[in-house]
Amino acid sequence: MKTKIRSIEPLNIRPNWSLRWSLTSRILAVNILALALLLGGFYYLDGYRARMVDSSIITMESQLHLLEKALESARPEEVDKLVSEFTQETRSRLRLYDTNGDLSYDSFRHAPPTYTLRDPDLQAWQRDAARAMDRGIDWIVGAKIYPDFSEPATDKAQSWPEVMEVLHGAKYATRVRYAPERTPIISTVRMLNAEVPQVMLMTINDREITRTVRAERFRAGLVLALVLISSIGLSLFLARRIVHPLRQLARAAVAVRLGRERGVEVPRLPDRKDEIGTLARAISDMTHTLRERIDAGEHFAADVTHELKNPIASLRSAIEGLGNVKTDEHRAQLLSIAEEDVLRLDRLVTDISDASRIDAQLSRTHFEPIDLGLMIEQMLASRSLRKDDSVPHPRIAFARPRKETTIVMGDGHRLERALDNIIDNAVSFSPNDGLVCIAATLVGREVQIRVEDDGPGIDPAQREEVFRRFHSVRGDDADFGRHSGLGLAIARTIIEGHGGTISVQDREDGARGACLLIGLPARAPAVTSA
Repeated sequence: MKTKIRSIEPLNIRPNWSLRWSLTSRILAVNILALALLLGGFYYLDGYRARMVDSSIITMESQLHLLEKALESARPEEVDKLVSEFTQETRSRLRLYDTNGDLSYDSFRHAPPTYTLRDPDLQAWQRDAARAMDRGIDWIVGAKIYPDFSEPATDKAQSWPEVMEVLHGAKYATRVRYAPERTPIISTVRMLNAEVPQVMLMTINDREITRTVRAERFRAGLVLALVLISSIGLSLFLARRIVHPLRQLARAAVAVRLGRERGVEVPRLPDRKDEIGTLARAISDMTHTLRERIDAGEHFAADVTHELKNPIASLRSAIEGLGNVKTDEHRAQLLSIAEEDVLRLDRLVTDISDASRIDAQLSRTHFEPIDLGLMIEQMLASRSLRKDDSVPHPRIAFARPRKETTIVMGDGHRLERALDNIIDNAVSFSPNDGLVCIAATLVGREVQIRVEDDGPGIDPAQREEVFRRFHSVRGDDADFGRHSGLGLAIARTIIEGHGGTISVQDREDGARGACLLIGLPARAPAVTSA
């Protein structure tokens, strides 16, 4: 018999630290990790702020260059007005230093200041919170930290490193510092090549950069907070929808494993149409099937015990009686009883062994095309050769089907065993002058086999019971011990293992007797290509 062994390869799951987490924790971690990508917006804003500062520096350099050209062509009496208009328009402060480093001009002394450095101690707490948030985000994104700005006690060129760079030959020099309220102070220095060379120091307090960055950070933070709250809520909801039913299934599986409650019901989750619902129903069906198999095994063991006790008790009595009998005739009778009991035990053990192994063997068997018409014909020919003509037997008639019309896929040895049991059952119930009729036909996509006998028939209330193990409806005049009560049970197991059915029917001609109808799926016709 050819067998095909199917195995399920274990999943190759490598140990991972995350596998120690609960499913809820992993769902939350995955969703929050995805949210971490939103933090990239803060990195973008830091780069955006740096570009705004660079743009301001470029603008200031251009403005100083234009101022230089304007001062070179301006009359002396127009210089103060020109510088005042320049600082008011650019909202800047302009200082001029001579080559000795002394301050020669300060726009704040000749016109109203264009900006004021604010004392953070005098501002509302909201500003302190904003600055604390700025520092925190700058630390997270690794932003460039600018030094703090403070007005020098003595305003000379030596107090400004950028001015000294220009005095030492640099064309331009810039610096960015933080004002006390943490707004950028940008300074740009350029040499004024006039009749008397001077160094121009232009400073601005560009609060617009801070306002813009804070506004964008606030929007990004608000979006991140809303998405974070939503993600956590959805993650918890998703975890509940996944973890809670899995915990139910796990508790039910543990209860079934422990076997403390036979009535444990595995939740089927009929409302769930997803994979968890499919899993729940599969586990429920599997548990139900396991219970049925366990119950069947327990009943089978009890039935086996009961059936074996009778021949064992009879054999024991016969053996014990051998020591008490005095005549050879009585001794021969007891030995005959013992021999019959041994044969009965042998038949029982053989049938019990077959009945207990058929399911497992059929699950591993490789099915092949079987012509049931030819098989039955060969079986009857072999039966005829074994028949003892000196003993009366019922006749067997077989209506042979057309060639290759009754082909099924199956295990020939097992199907032959099932049909042999069914024919034996019909022969055993038929009188010696009776007739057992066998017919095999193709009906639609099913091969049907009909076995009719001339026996007493089977009561409708018993037509399902006859397939139960160790069940027999034979009369008291039947040969004691010659039938194990497993023949039809084994036949049904084999037929159903091939995807077929077996049932008890009334004879089509209405005559007395029983009819067993077997249906097996016909082999699908081969597809031929043109």
